[in-house]
Amino acid sequence: MAKTMISPAEISKIHNISYQTINYYTNLGLFTVRKRHANNRLFNSKEISACLKRITKLKSQGYSLKLICDLSRRGG
Repeated sequence: MAKTMISPAEISKIHNISYQTINYYTNLGLFTVRKRHANNRLFNSKEISACLKRITKLKSQGYSLKLICDLSRRGG
């Protein structure tokens, strides 16, 4: 059974991205913290996977991270 909530450390390991990138994307509003437990942030694993796929796809198409953030805020 797939785990629903995931920590930044687990995201980093599973998706091979740095902890700093996770913090950066969270600060930009691309990732949403779903729960806090004992000073740890937890994210929805399906949302994170979908978001990372979208970011990767758009970056490969030449979109800047700023534009990706703008599109994400507008629901695009």
